[in-house]
Amino acid sequence: MGETTNKDVQPALKQSKFKALKTEFKKIIWPSKSDVAKQSVAVIVITTILALLIVGVDFIIKTGLDKILNVG
Repeated sequence: MGETTNKDVQPALKQSKFKALKTEFKKIIWPSKSDVAKQSVAVIVITTILALLIVGVDFIIKTGLDKILNVG
């Protein structure tokens, strides 16, 4: 009696979702290659500094505990 099935609605729904997705992708402002390179270098440098800081603190704590425990 004039009922629509899911098969009739699916292609139109998929197409409208695709158009919405395409519209959203046009709004994205992609960073330039130089910006990505600068940010990547910054992440690597900061990660290296933090790793060295953690190693240093760990060494100080380990040395201090070794001296405290060996004294007794």
